[in-house]
Amino acid sequence: MKLWGGRFEKQTAKEVDDFHSSIHFDYRLYKQDILGSIAHAQMLGKQSIISKEEAEKIVSGLEEILQDIEKGKVKFSISNEDIHMNIEKILIQKIGDVGKKLHTGRSRNDQVALDVRMYTKEKIDQITSLLLNLEKTLVGLAQEHILTIMPGYTHLQKAQPITLSHHLMAYFEMFRRDIERLRDCKKRVDSMPLGSGALAATTYPLDRNWVAKELGFSSITRNSLDAVSDRDFIIEFISCCSIIMMHLSRFCEELIIWASHEFQFVEMDDAYSTGSSIMPQKKNPDVAELIRGKTGRVYGNLITILTVMKSLPLAYNKDMQEDKEALFDSIDTVIKCVDIFTQMIKSTSFNKEKMYEQASKGFTNATDAADYLVKKGLPFRSAHEVVGKLVIYCIKEDKSLLDLSLDEYRKFSPIFEEDIFHAISLETCVNNRNIPGGPAPSSMKTAIEEASNWLDKLDEIKI
Repeated sequence: MKLWGGRFEKQTAKEVDDFHSSIHFDYRLYKQDILGSIAHAQMLGKQSIISKEEAEKIVSGLEEILQDIEKGKVKFSISNEDIHMNIEKILIQKIGDVGKKLHTGRSRNDQVALDVRMYTKEKIDQITSLLLNLEKTLVGLAQEHILTIMPGYTHLQKAQPITLSHHLMAYFEMFRRDIERLRDCKKRVDSMPLGSGALAATTYPLDRNWVAKELGFSSITRNSLDAVSDRDFIIEFISCCSIIMMHLSRFCEELIIWASHEFQFVEMDDAYSTGSSIMPQKKNPDVAELIRGKTGRVYGNLITILTVMKSLPLAYNKDMQEDKEALFDSIDTVIKCVDIFTQMIKSTSFNKEKMYEQASKGFTNATDAADYLVKKGLPFRSAHEVVGKLVIYCIKEDKSLLDLSLDEYRKFSPIFEEDIFHAISLETCVNNRNIPGGPAPSSMKTAIEEASNWLDKLDEIKI
Protein backbone atom coordinates (compact mmCIF):
# COMPACT_ATOMS: atom_id res chain seq x y z
CA MET A 1 0.00 0.00 0.00
CA LYS A 2 1.16 3.54 -0.73
CA LEU A 3 2.05 5.73 2.23
CA TRP A 4 -0.95 7.92 1.41
CA GLY A 5 -3.28 5.01 0.60
CA GLY A 6 -5.46 4.89 3.72
CA ARG A 7 -8.39 6.68 2.11
CA PHE A 8 -8.38 4.47 -1.01
CA GLU A 9 -10.07 1.12 -1.53
CA LYS A 10 -8.11 0.01 -4.60
CA GLN A 11 -4.61 0.37 -5.99
CA THR A 12 -3.77 2.87 -8.70
CA ALA A 13 -3.57 1.43 -12.19
CA LYS A 14 -0.10 0.40 -13.32
CA GLU A 15 -0.21 2.87 -16.19
CA VAL A 16 -1.09 5.62 -13.68
CA ASP A 17 1.91 4.65 -11.57
CA ASP A 18 4.14 5.02 -14.63
CA PHE A 19 2.51 8.29 -15.69
CA HIS A 20 2.37 9.76 -12.18
CA SER A 21 5.85 8.79 -11.05
CA SER A 22 8.71 11.30 -11.09
CA ILE A 23 11.42 9.08 -9.62
CA HIS A 24 13.10 8.61 -13.02
CA PHE A 25 14.16 12.28 -12.93
CA ASP A 26 13.81 13.57 -9.36
CA TYR A 27 16.10 10.82 -7.98
CA ARG A 28 18.90 13.37 -8.30
CA LEU A 29 17.40 15.23 -5.33
CA TYR A 30 18.21 12.33 -2.97
CA LYS A 31 20.98 14.15 -1.12
CA GLN A 32 18.95 17.32 -0.57
CA ASP A 33 15.92 15.26 0.45
CA ILE A 34 17.89 13.30 3.04
CA LEU A 35 19.71 16.33 4.44
CA GLY A 36 16.39 18.18 4.70
CA SER A 37 14.83 15.18 6.46
CA ILE A 38 17.76 14.92 8.88
CA ALA A 39 17.37 18.58 9.87
CA HIS A 40 13.59 18.15 10.18
CA ALA A 41 13.98 15.05 12.38
CA GLN A 42 16.54 16.76 14.61
CA MET A 43 14.22 19.71 15.01
CA LEU A 44 11.28 17.42 15.87
CA GLY A 45 13.41 15.90 18.63
CA LYS A 46 14.65 19.29 19.85
CA GLN A 47 11.07 20.55 20.06
CA SER A 48 9.91 17.35 21.84
CA ILE A 49 7.42 16.66 19.06
CA ILE A 50 9.02 13.23 18.93
CA SER A 51 11.46 11.84 21.48
CA LYS A 52 15.17 12.55 21.10
CA GLU A 53 15.82 8.81 20.88
CA GLU A 54 13.35 8.53 17.99
CA ALA A 55 14.95 11.50 16.26
CA GLU A 56 18.41 9.96 16.65
CA LYS A 57 17.20 6.65 15.23
CA ILE A 58 15.64 8.42 12.24
CA VAL A 59 18.79 10.46 11.62
CA SER A 60 20.99 7.38 11.85
CA GLY A 61 18.74 5.54 9.40
CA LEU A 62 18.77 8.44 6.95
CA GLU A 63 22.55 8.69 7.10
CA GLU A 64 22.82 4.98 6.29
CA ILE A 65 20.44 5.39 3.35
CA LEU A 66 22.55 8.28 2.02
CA GLN A 67 25.67 6.12 2.17
CA ASP A 68 23.86 3.20 0.51
CA ILE A 69 22.61 5.41 -2.34
CA GLU A 70 26.07 6.82 -2.97
CA LYS A 71 27.50 3.28 -3.02
CA GLY A 72 24.88 2.27 -5.59
CA LYS A 73 23.12 -0.17 -3.24
CA VAL A 74 19.63 1.38 -3.52
CA LYS A 75 17.15 0.72 -6.30
CA PHE A 76 14.28 3.17 -6.42
CA SER A 77 10.73 2.04 -7.15
CA ILE A 78 8.27 3.60 -9.59
CA SER A 79 5.40 2.49 -7.35
CA ASN A 80 6.74 4.79 -4.62
CA GLU A 81 6.29 7.70 -7.05
CA ASP A 82 9.06 10.11 -6.17
CA ILE A 83 12.33 10.49 -4.32
CA HIS A 84 10.59 11.63 -1.14
CA MET A 85 8.31 8.59 -0.83
CA ASN A 86 11.08 6.22 -1.91
CA ILE A 87 13.41 7.38 0.85
CA GLU A 88 10.66 7.38 3.48
CA LYS A 89 9.63 3.85 2.49
CA ILE A 90 13.25 2.65 2.67
CA LEU A 91 13.61 4.34 6.07
CA ILE A 92 10.55 2.55 7.45
CA GLN A 93 11.82 -0.78 6.15
CA LYS A 94 15.19 -0.08 7.78
CA ILE A 95 14.19 1.20 11.25
CA GLY A 96 10.55 0.15 11.61
CA ASP A 97 7.51 2.16 12.67
CA VAL A 98 9.55 5.00 14.16
CA GLY A 99 10.38 5.92 10.57
CA LYS A 100 6.70 6.76 10.10
CA LYS A 101 7.17 9.71 12.47
CA LEU A 102 9.58 11.53 10.13
CA HIS A 103 6.76 13.12 8.16
CA THR A 104 5.24 14.71 11.27
CA GLY A 105 4.64 18.42 10.66
CA ARG A 106 5.46 18.45 6.98
CA SER A 107 3.98 17.70 3.56
CA ARG A 108 5.52 16.62 0.30
CA ASN A 109 4.54 20.09 -0.89
CA ASP A 110 6.97 21.92 1.39
CA GLN A 111 9.43 19.02 1.22
CA VAL A 112 9.84 19.22 -2.56
CA ALA A 113 10.04 23.02 -2.42
CA LEU A 114 12.88 22.66 0.07
CA ASP A 115 14.74 20.05 -1.99
CA VAL A 116 14.53 22.02 -5.21
CA ARG A 117 15.68 25.22 -3.53
CA MET A 118 18.65 23.44 -1.96
CA TYR A 119 19.56 21.84 -5.28
CA THR A 120 19.21 25.09 -7.23
CA LYS A 121 21.39 26.98 -4.73
CA GLU A 122 24.12 24.38 -5.15
CA LYS A 123 23.93 24.53 -8.94
CA ILE A 124 23.97 28.33 -8.97
CA ASP A 125 27.30 28.14 -7.16
CA GLN A 126 28.60 25.53 -9.61
CA ILE A 127 27.59 27.54 -12.69
CA THR A 128 29.00 30.72 -11.15
CA SER A 129 32.31 28.95 -10.57
CA LEU A 130 32.41 27.80 -14.21
CA LEU A 131 31.63 31.33 -15.42
CA LEU A 132 34.43 32.71 -13.25
CA ASN A 133 36.81 30.25 -14.87
CA LEU A 134 35.63 31.44 -18.28
CA GLU A 135 36.10 35.07 -17.21
CA LYS A 136 39.68 34.35 -16.12
CA THR A 137 40.33 32.77 -19.50
CA LEU A 138 38.96 35.81 -21.31
CA VAL A 139 41.06 38.18 -19.21
CA GLY A 140 44.16 36.16 -20.05
CA LEU A 141 43.40 36.26 -23.78
CA ALA A 142 42.56 39.97 -23.63
CA GLN A 143 45.89 40.67 -21.94
CA GLU A 144 47.65 38.74 -24.70
CA HIS A 145 45.88 40.68 -27.47
CA ILE A 146 45.95 44.27 -26.23
CA LEU A 147 47.84 45.31 -29.39
CA THR A 148 46.00 43.02 -31.83
CA ILE A 149 44.05 45.29 -34.19
CA MET A 150 40.94 43.95 -35.86
CA PRO A 151 37.88 45.39 -37.59
CA GLY A 152 34.86 46.17 -35.47
CA TYR A 153 31.49 45.62 -37.12
CA THR A 154 27.98 46.99 -37.14
CA HIS A 155 25.33 45.29 -39.28
CA LEU A 156 28.12 42.73 -40.01
CA GLN A 157 29.77 45.48 -42.09
CA LYS A 158 33.22 46.80 -41.26
CA ALA A 159 32.83 49.87 -39.08
CA GLN A 160 35.88 51.02 -37.11
CA PRO A 161 39.19 49.46 -36.03
CA ILE A 162 39.30 48.05 -32.51
CA THR A 163 41.51 45.60 -30.64
CA LEU A 164 40.82 41.91 -30.14
CA SER A 165 41.30 42.64 -26.45
CA HIS A 166 38.39 45.07 -26.60
CA HIS A 167 36.21 42.53 -28.40
CA LEU A 168 36.98 39.76 -25.90
CA MET A 169 36.33 42.04 -22.95
CA ALA A 170 32.90 42.88 -24.38
CA TYR A 171 32.00 39.24 -23.69
CA PHE A 172 33.68 39.48 -20.31
CA GLU A 173 31.12 42.17 -19.44
CA MET A 174 28.24 39.98 -20.63
CA PHE A 175 29.36 37.07 -18.46
CA ARG A 176 30.02 39.45 -15.56
CA ARG A 177 26.36 40.45 -15.71
CA ASP A 178 25.42 36.77 -15.83
CA ILE A 179 27.39 36.15 -12.63
CA GLU A 180 25.76 39.14 -10.97
CA ARG A 181 22.31 37.95 -12.07
CA LEU A 182 22.96 34.49 -10.63
CA ARG A 183 24.16 35.94 -7.34
CA ASP A 184 21.05 38.11 -7.15
CA CYS A 185 18.80 35.22 -8.15
CA LYS A 186 20.30 33.12 -5.35
CA LYS A 187 19.00 35.63 -2.79
CA ARG A 188 15.44 34.67 -3.72
CA VAL A 189 16.21 30.95 -3.87
CA ASP A 190 17.80 31.17 -0.43
CA SER A 191 14.58 31.10 1.58
CA MET A 192 13.57 27.99 3.54
CA PRO A 193 9.99 26.74 2.92
CA LEU A 194 9.87 23.72 5.25
CA GLY A 195 7.16 24.17 7.86
CA SER A 196 4.64 25.44 5.32
CA GLY A 197 2.97 22.04 5.25
CA ALA A 198 0.58 21.32 2.41
CA LEU A 199 -0.49 24.98 2.31
CA ALA A 200 -1.56 26.10 5.80
CA ALA A 201 1.54 25.43 7.93
CA THR A 202 1.00 23.12 10.94
CA THR A 203 -0.19 23.04 14.52
CA TYR A 204 3.11 21.55 15.72
CA PRO A 205 5.58 23.98 17.38
CA LEU A 206 8.19 23.73 14.63
CA ASP A 207 11.37 25.80 14.90
CA ARG A 208 11.64 26.87 11.27
CA ASN A 209 14.50 29.28 11.88
CA TRP A 210 16.59 26.51 13.45
CA VAL A 211 16.05 24.28 10.41
CA ALA A 212 16.89 27.17 8.06
CA LYS A 213 20.17 27.80 9.87
CA GLU A 214 20.99 24.10 9.96
CA LEU A 215 20.47 23.83 6.18
CA GLY A 216 22.35 27.02 5.36
CA PHE A 217 19.40 29.22 4.40
CA SER A 218 19.52 32.94 5.10
CA SER A 219 15.78 33.28 5.75
CA ILE A 220 12.46 31.43 5.93
CA THR A 221 9.52 31.90 3.58
CA ARG A 222 6.96 34.36 4.93
CA ASN A 223 3.69 32.82 3.71
CA SER A 224 2.91 29.09 3.74
CA LEU A 225 0.46 29.31 0.85
CA ASP A 226 3.00 31.10 -1.33
CA ALA A 227 5.89 28.90 -0.23
CA VAL A 228 4.42 25.67 -1.63
CA SER A 229 2.97 27.17 -4.79
CA ASP A 230 5.89 29.44 -5.75
CA ARG A 231 8.14 28.50 -8.62
CA ASP A 232 9.26 32.06 -9.38
CA PHE A 233 12.76 31.13 -8.27
CA ILE A 234 12.94 28.40 -10.93
CA ILE A 235 11.57 30.74 -13.59
CA GLU A 236 14.10 33.40 -12.63
CA PHE A 237 16.95 30.90 -12.55
CA ILE A 238 16.12 29.42 -15.98
CA SER A 239 15.81 32.98 -17.28
CA CYS A 240 19.37 33.57 -16.05
CA CYS A 241 20.42 30.35 -17.77
CA SER A 242 18.76 31.49 -20.98
CA ILE A 243 20.70 34.75 -20.97
CA ILE A 244 23.95 32.88 -20.30
CA MET A 245 23.21 30.62 -23.27
CA MET A 246 22.36 33.63 -25.42
CA HIS A 247 25.77 35.13 -24.66
CA LEU A 248 27.52 31.85 -25.40
CA SER A 249 25.54 31.53 -28.63
CA ARG A 250 26.53 35.02 -29.80
CA PHE A 251 30.18 34.29 -29.09
CA CYS A 252 29.95 30.93 -30.87
CA GLU A 253 28.31 32.57 -33.88
CA GLU A 254 31.25 34.95 -34.20
CA LEU A 255 33.79 32.16 -33.82
CA ILE A 256 31.99 30.14 -36.49
CA ILE A 257 32.09 33.12 -38.86
CA TRP A 258 35.69 33.92 -37.96
CA ALA A 259 36.73 30.31 -38.61
CA SER A 260 35.36 30.43 -42.17
CA HIS A 261 37.71 30.68 -45.16
CA GLU A 262 36.20 34.07 -45.94
CA PHE A 263 37.37 35.49 -42.59
CA GLN A 264 40.25 33.26 -41.40
CA PHE A 265 40.42 35.21 -38.13
CA VAL A 266 40.65 32.06 -36.00
CA GLU A 267 41.79 28.48 -36.21
CA MET A 268 39.76 26.13 -34.03
CA ASP A 269 41.81 23.46 -32.29
CA ASP A 270 41.46 19.98 -33.79
CA ALA A 271 40.27 18.70 -30.41
CA TYR A 272 37.20 20.94 -30.66
CA SER A 273 36.43 20.42 -34.36
CA THR A 274 35.08 17.57 -36.47
CA GLY A 275 35.33 16.44 -40.08
CA SER A 276 32.98 15.49 -42.87
CA SER A 277 32.00 11.94 -43.81
CA ILE A 278 32.28 12.82 -47.52
CA MET A 279 34.45 15.94 -47.88
CA PRO A 280 38.00 15.18 -46.72
CA GLN A 281 39.08 18.83 -46.54
CA LYS A 282 36.44 19.90 -44.04
CA LYS A 283 37.13 21.11 -40.49
CA ASN A 284 33.82 21.99 -38.92
CA PRO A 285 33.30 24.09 -35.75
CA ASP A 286 30.76 21.58 -34.45
CA VAL A 287 31.30 22.31 -30.75
CA ALA A 288 30.48 25.99 -31.27
CA GLU A 289 27.49 25.04 -33.42
CA LEU A 290 26.17 22.64 -30.79
CA ILE A 291 26.40 25.28 -28.08
CA ARG A 292 24.55 27.65 -30.39
CA GLY A 293 21.89 24.98 -30.99
CA LYS A 294 21.52 23.99 -27.34
CA THR A 295 20.56 27.58 -26.54
CA GLY A 296 17.15 26.76 -28.03
CA ARG A 297 16.46 23.95 -25.58
CA VAL A 298 17.11 26.23 -22.58
CA TYR A 299 14.80 28.86 -24.10
CA GLY A 300 12.25 26.04 -24.49
CA ASN A 301 12.61 25.11 -20.83
CA LEU A 302 11.87 28.70 -19.83
CA ILE A 303 8.73 28.73 -21.96
CA THR A 304 7.76 25.34 -20.49
CA ILE A 305 7.83 26.48 -16.87
CA LEU A 306 6.20 29.83 -17.66
CA THR A 307 3.38 28.01 -19.44
CA VAL A 308 2.99 25.41 -16.68
CA MET A 309 2.62 28.14 -14.06
CA LYS A 310 0.59 30.68 -16.02
CA SER A 311 -2.90 29.77 -14.81
CA LEU A 312 -2.46 27.61 -11.73
CA PRO A 313 -4.68 28.45 -8.77
CA LEU A 314 -3.16 28.39 -5.29
CA ALA A 315 -1.73 26.27 -3.80
CA TYR A 316 0.14 23.18 -5.02
CA ASN A 317 -1.03 21.45 -8.20
CA LYS A 318 0.42 18.31 -9.77
CA ASP A 319 1.27 20.34 -12.89
CA MET A 320 4.18 21.70 -10.88
CA GLN A 321 5.91 18.33 -11.07
CA GLU A 322 6.77 19.42 -14.63
CA ASP A 323 9.15 22.03 -13.25
CA LYS A 324 11.95 19.58 -12.55
CA GLU A 325 12.78 18.25 -15.99
CA ALA A 326 12.95 21.80 -17.34
CA LEU A 327 15.12 22.85 -14.39
CA PHE A 328 17.44 19.83 -14.53
CA ASP A 329 17.89 20.02 -18.30
CA SER A 330 18.70 23.73 -18.12
CA ILE A 331 21.28 23.12 -15.41
CA ASP A 332 22.89 20.21 -17.27
CA THR A 333 22.98 22.12 -20.55
CA VAL A 334 24.49 25.30 -19.12
CA ILE A 335 27.12 23.42 -17.10
CA LYS A 336 28.26 21.40 -20.12
CA CYS A 337 28.22 24.38 -22.48
CA VAL A 338 30.10 26.84 -20.25
CA ASP A 339 32.72 24.22 -19.41
CA ILE A 340 33.41 23.06 -22.97
CA PHE A 341 33.25 26.61 -24.36
CA THR A 342 35.97 27.67 -21.92
CA GLN A 343 38.24 24.84 -23.08
CA MET A 344 37.45 25.61 -26.72
CA ILE A 345 38.20 29.35 -26.55
CA LYS A 346 41.35 28.68 -24.53
CA SER A 347 42.67 26.47 -27.33
CA THR A 348 41.64 28.74 -30.23
CA SER A 349 44.38 30.42 -32.28
CA PHE A 350 43.82 34.02 -33.41
CA ASN A 351 45.26 35.15 -36.75
CA LYS A 352 46.63 38.61 -35.91
CA GLU A 353 47.90 39.29 -39.43
CA LYS A 354 44.57 38.49 -41.08
CA MET A 355 42.69 40.62 -38.55
CA TYR A 356 45.00 43.57 -39.18
CA GLU A 357 44.74 43.10 -42.94
CA GLN A 358 40.94 43.15 -42.81
CA ALA A 359 40.90 46.13 -40.46
CA SER A 360 42.79 48.08 -43.13
CA LYS A 361 40.00 47.41 -45.62
CA GLY A 362 36.43 48.62 -45.78
CA PHE A 363 37.28 52.22 -44.84
CA THR A 364 37.28 51.53 -41.10
CA ASN A 365 39.27 54.76 -40.65
CA ALA A 366 36.66 56.94 -42.39
CA THR A 367 35.26 58.26 -39.12
CA ASP A 368 38.77 59.29 -38.08
CA ALA A 369 39.18 61.16 -41.37
CA ALA A 370 35.98 63.06 -40.60
CA ASP A 371 37.15 63.72 -37.03
CA TYR A 372 40.42 65.06 -38.46
CA LEU A 373 38.47 67.70 -40.40
CA VAL A 374 36.35 68.53 -37.34
CA LYS A 375 39.50 69.13 -35.29
CA LYS A 376 40.61 71.52 -38.06
CA GLY A 377 37.43 73.55 -37.62
CA LEU A 378 34.93 71.99 -40.06
CA PRO A 379 31.44 71.20 -38.68
CA PHE A 380 30.94 67.45 -38.27
CA ARG A 381 28.09 67.16 -40.78
CA SER A 382 30.20 68.92 -43.41
CA ALA A 383 33.16 66.71 -42.57
CA HIS A 384 30.92 63.65 -42.84
CA GLU A 385 29.88 64.72 -46.35
CA VAL A 386 33.46 65.35 -47.50
CA VAL A 387 34.67 61.94 -46.33
CA GLY A 388 31.60 60.26 -47.81
CA LYS A 389 32.57 61.66 -51.19
CA LEU A 390 36.16 60.56 -50.61
CA VAL A 391 34.93 57.01 -50.02
CA ILE A 392 32.95 57.02 -53.28
CA TYR A 393 36.08 58.22 -55.09
CA CYS A 394 38.18 55.46 -53.49
CA ILE A 395 35.66 52.78 -54.45
CA LYS A 396 35.70 53.93 -58.07
CA GLU A 397 39.51 54.07 -58.11
CA ASP A 398 39.90 50.83 -56.13
CA LYS A 399 41.93 52.55 -53.43
CA SER A 400 41.88 52.88 -49.67
CA LEU A 401 42.04 56.18 -47.82
CA LEU A 402 45.70 55.51 -47.05
CA ASP A 403 46.42 54.97 -50.78
CA LEU A 404 45.38 58.52 -51.72
CA SER A 405 47.89 61.29 -52.29
CA LEU A 406 47.64 64.63 -50.50
CA ASP A 407 46.66 66.24 -53.81
CA GLU A 408 43.75 63.83 -54.12
CA TYR A 409 42.65 64.71 -50.58
CA ARG A 410 42.77 68.41 -51.34
CA LYS A 411 40.41 67.98 -54.29
CA PHE A 412 37.75 67.36 -51.65
CA SER A 413 38.88 69.85 -49.01
CA PRO A 414 41.80 72.30 -48.76
CA ILE A 415 41.89 71.63 -45.01
CA PHE A 416 43.76 68.36 -45.48
CA GLU A 417 47.48 68.47 -44.62
CA GLU A 418 50.27 65.93 -44.61
CA ASP A 419 49.32 64.84 -41.06
CA ILE A 420 46.12 63.22 -42.39
CA PHE A 421 48.08 60.01 -43.05
CA HIS A 422 49.16 59.72 -39.45
CA ALA A 423 45.67 60.63 -38.24
CA ILE A 424 44.03 57.76 -40.12
CA SER A 425 46.61 55.03 -39.56
CA LEU A 426 45.03 52.04 -37.83
CA GLU A 427 47.32 52.45 -34.83
CA THR A 428 46.33 56.09 -34.39
CA CYS A 429 42.65 55.28 -34.86
CA VAL A 430 42.83 52.72 -32.07
CA ASN A 431 45.28 54.47 -29.74
CA ASN A 432 43.31 57.73 -29.72
CA ARG A 433 40.16 55.96 -28.54
CA ASN A 434 41.58 55.98 -25.05
CA ILE A 435 38.62 57.16 -22.98
CA PRO A 436 37.19 54.70 -20.39
CA GLY A 437 35.43 51.90 -22.25
CA GLY A 438 37.42 52.45 -25.44
CA PRO A 439 39.61 49.96 -27.35
CA ALA A 440 42.97 51.75 -26.95
CA PRO A 441 45.73 49.65 -25.34
CA SER A 442 45.95 52.15 -22.48
CA SER A 443 42.21 51.87 -21.82
CA MET A 444 42.32 48.09 -22.12
CA LYS A 445 45.10 47.82 -19.55
CA THR A 446 42.93 49.73 -17.09
CA ALA A 447 39.86 47.63 -17.95
CA ILE A 448 41.77 44.37 -17.57
CA GLU A 449 43.20 45.49 -14.23
CA GLU A 450 39.72 46.36 -12.98
CA ALA A 451 38.36 43.03 -14.24
CA SER A 452 41.19 41.13 -12.54
CA ASN A 453 40.52 42.92 -9.24
CA TRP A 454 36.82 42.06 -9.51
CA LEU A 455 37.66 38.40 -10.07
CA ASP A 456 40.08 38.43 -7.13
CA LYS A 457 37.38 39.80 -4.82
CA LEU A 458 34.97 37.06 -5.85
CA ASP A 459 37.66 34.46 -5.21
CA GLU A 460 38.22 35.91 -1.74
CA ILE A 461 34.57 35.50 -0.78
CA LYS A 462 34.53 32.00 -2.33
CA ILE A 463 31.63 32.52 -4.71
